Amino acid sequence: MHAITIPEAGGPEALVWAEVPDPVPGEGEVLVDVVASAVNRADLLQRQGFYNPPPGSSPYPGLECAGRVTDIGPGVSGWQIGDEVCALLAGGGYAEQVVVPAGQLLPVPEGVDLVTAAALPEVTSTVWSNVFMISHLRPGETLLVHGGSSGIGTMAIQLAKAVGAKVAVTAGTKVKLDFCRELGADILINYREQDFVEEIKNATDGAGADVILDNMGAKYLDRNVQSLATSGRLAIIGMQGGVKGELNIATLLTKRAAVTATSLRGRPAEEKATIVAAVREHVWPLFGAGHVRPIVDRTVPMSDAAAAHRVLEESSHIGKVLLVR
Repeated sequence: MHAITIPEAGGPEALVWAEVPDPVPGEGEVLVDVVASAVNRADLLQRQGFYNPPPGSSPYPGLECAGRVTDIGPGVSGWQIGDEVCALLAGGGYAEQVVVPAGQLLPVPEGVDLVTAAALPEVTSTVWSNVFMISHLRPGETLLVHGGSSGIGTMAIQLAKAVGAKVAVTAGTKVKLDFCRELGADILINYREQDFVEEIKNATDGAGADVILDNMGAKYLDRNVQSLATSGRLAIIGMQGGVKGELNIATLLTKRAAVTATSLRGRPAEEKATIVAAVREHVWPLFGAGHVRPIVDRTVPMSDAAAAHRVLEESSHIGKVLLVR
């Protein structure tokens, strides 16, 4: 088969479409013929040499995909050859075929085509696990989403609104903020022109956000804590703004607040399977009911993955960028 390889770390040009050995499913695994994959910022870090795949996983980038089951390993039940699926991966989505633990497979949700389904596993699993399973966002609470127009952000807006929460977002352009409004965002903050700490306090009569979903890390740490409501929960899922920041423990204690930080890729397969099962139970019905939809900015041929990486680096997109075969 062919896959996107990274012979040497570097810029987008480091991505090479090359012939590689065919994968073979082992115990508890299935083989998926990939129709499409999605580009995530973690893929950019891997290309740059900063985010290696977990031991034993595929060396090729790609944390999610959609396609058809073509082979089934020993010990797998509930799936058949020919099933149309999407999957959460530890790597290997930028390829013609990929082996997936059966617990990380999802059926294509109602109302979504097979290619578009590639945009769903990573964002739904990330949002559901952090905002709902860990931070326990409840109806009537306020969620602040940094990067509201991203793949994660657009899904977080929709899921939070579906459960009856109020949503605030940050983004860098009016076009992106307008799109967030169309998805249901209530509070729109241009981080280039406005202080999100002040805007959140003003919009909540001084209370602050009950849950914050943060992709920036160190740069926003102190300001995020300032923005939390009493008993607020800050969920850090990225480090685009650096890895080391100062945390005011006094403020955290006064607010009786919590800070969590998670990553999805390196979790044990059992934990991923638990998250995927929760997504299938709670999120998948929302697609069929029309409450949630995938947001795809554009599709790019998989062999030209470098072009897709450039789009993410420019941050010119809204939602997800897909690689299609």
